Amino acid sequence: MAQITLKNVAGKSAGTVDLDDAVFGIQPNVPVMHQVVTAQLAARRAGTQSTKTRSEVRGGGAKPYRQKGTGNARQGSIRSPHFSGGGVALGPKPRKYNQKTPKKMISLALRSALSDRANEGKVVVVDSWGIDTPSTKTAVKALAGLGVEGRVLVVVGRDDAATALSFRNLPEVQLIAPGELNAYDVLCNDFVVFTQDVLPTFNGAGKAAKSATSATSAASVAAPQPFAAVEDVADEAADEAADESGEAEWSGSAKATADGSAPAGYDIKGNRDSMLYHTPGSRFYKQTVAEVWFDTEESAEAAGFSKPASQQAAEDADDAAGDEPATETESE
Repeated sequence: MAQITLKNVAGKSAGTVDLDDAVFGIQPNVPVMHQVVTAQLAARRAGTQSTKTRSEVRGGGAKPYRQKGTGNARQGSIRSPHFSGGGVALGPKPRKYNQKTPKKMISLALRSALSDRANEGKVVVVDSWGIDTPSTKTAVKALAGLGVEGRVLVVVGRDDAATALSFRNLPEVQLIAPGELNAYDVLCNDFVVFTQDVLPTFNGAGKAAKSATSATSAASVAAPQPFAAVEDVADEAADEAADESGEAEWSGSAKATADGSAPAGYDIKGNRDSMLYHTPGSRFYKQTVAEVWFDTEESAEAAGFSKPASQQAAEDADDAAGDEPATETESE
């Protein structure tokens, strides 16, 4: 990871901080940034413009003069588009200009914009603003100490109200929350200023990365909202890799076979979507496709699966009556 100097509000060095290469160190993708920014600007359009067609303009209900004998061209209405005061042909109507942009493109555009600013040395990280009471004078002094000029994008946490109130009166400063960070606002400003606790990271390594980061500090775990969609894609890839490995996920379980047959010693079917398991002889045993097999009911319940309520109720009733277990009569 690249390292930059961590500064305090006086502009002095307070150590170093690591910048995630997946966020601040990629090759900027200019076409993707252009498409995403164009979509953002298109979504801002109100789309409320409207013109009246010949059927909406008042008047013109009667034929202006007879069809023949006048020497003029035949006309059916004085509100036709070629008449003064008539309707507008093919004029604009209210519409939406929104474009559908994939989440991965939005994430890539944001990371490309941040990488571009980082390459130019225009990403600043502050340890803490240290503003307890709102003060615009303090905010101006802090920006001067950091040495930032021009338009500045300041990323402020949602719970840091005093800092937001201090910067909001400065015309050259734009405030934004970590979850609202986007490519357009980054490209519209000369400098991007973060505090250490809102510095964005990109956790794209799937479930293994999530379990590893859960043991670290809360600051390293927190990631801004724009990168959450890419984590889901990595999770799906990790799940596919686990399925291809053929390894069991729980103790006393086995992976589903290609032909749907039960592995030796594993005759209890488990369903991942409903998190239910079915024992041999139950009503839905033959109607269910096993996604995982268990050797005992205890293994299935230890893995978080449960028996269908209808089957459990039927077994409880049979145990109370002292009869043989009956089949299920209700749907799951």
